[in-house]
Amino acid sequence: MILTKRQLNRTYLQRQLLTTPDGEPDPRPVDEVVAHLVAVQAQEVDAPYVGLWTRTRRARHEDLVEALTDRRVVRAGLLRRTQHLTTGADYRWLRPMLKQRLGTGGLSPFAKEFAGLDIADIGAAGRDILRGQAMTRPKLAKALGERFPGRKGIALAWVVQFQENLVHPPPSGVWRRRGHVTCALAEDWLGGPLEERPDVWTLLRRYLASCGPASVPDLQNWSGMKRLRDDVEAHRHRLRVYRDERGQELFDLPDLPVCGGDEEPPVRFLPEFDNLVLSHEDRTRIIADEDRAKVCPGYSMVHPTFLVDGFVAGIWSVTAEALTISPFRRLTDDDAASVLAEAGRLRAFLQVDVTVRLDQS
Repeated sequence: MILTKRQLNRTYLQRQLLTTPDGEPDPRPVDEVVAHLVAVQAQEVDAPYVGLWTRTRRARHEDLVEALTDRRVVRAGLLRRTQHLTTGADYRWLRPMLKQRLGTGGLSPFAKEFAGLDIADIGAAGRDILRGQAMTRPKLAKALGERFPGRKGIALAWVVQFQENLVHPPPSGVWRRRGHVTCALAEDWLGGPLEERPDVWTLLRRYLASCGPASVPDLQNWSGMKRLRDDVEAHRHRLRVYRDERGQELFDLPDLPVCGGDEEPPVRFLPEFDNLVLSHEDRTRIIADEDRAKVCPGYSMVHPTFLVDGFVAGIWSVTAEALTISPFRRLTDDDAASVLAEAGRLRAFLQVDVTVRLDQS
């Protein structure tokens, strides 16, 4: 069966909780929403608050702060070695799997600082320092510098970050909070060991539930892991197989429906780095190829976006003076009115007293 771009778009929006069949807000608590999404991008501290609000239409800032504080949700380096939120339960299998598959490739920028040292020894020193307590990264760096004289402690702290299972508990990740990142051993923070043999089927099943139907390259792009073809093939008998209009093979869970493509999704605003625009190798289901560089211009930047008719239609930004909306193409009067109405709701959630400005120049 061939799925059209609009079918993939509408299905993706529904699975990302950006539309609901009955149009009602998602009633689940914030940790269950995070669990559905598997991992929520959190490179910018306030971004996940916006991402969860736009998906649930009811999430409050304090809901996520409470979930982080009581350890139902944790912040850590996960997918693509970048900061994400995930539930404490999901961290137990997701972090070990990523650690096993990604290895220590992200350490190359710090190679000079640990040349001649065994990174396992650096990791062990970090565990010893952090055991039973949380501390800021600069304090961890200072303690590591004392353990390894003549080396830059901050580089060694990053080695520990990659080598060991660390989470970043509050005050890190709290709404509008800026400052040094707090580090803690995941086993201490979560009160128990992580899984030793996580199953790729868990990763595949959960990814498809929130991002499918999808190809193997899509799964690899989302997770940051490579060489997953054999793992997916091992579970082909458990999956339904489609093709897109380009002929690409797409996998899905057999019990999940696919949208018809004629649904009318509402306008939605998404924060910077949102996984909606990062979860597939072929992103045409959500953003046109000609617009991709406007959203992801390089330098590890992913701009905040807004959706019209289900697709990325432009970017937005907030300054001390205005919330500025910049469409890629001129909006119709009806679409402009819908965008401005949703921008007003976003402004209220952001708690900013600024002008909303639609820049159609």
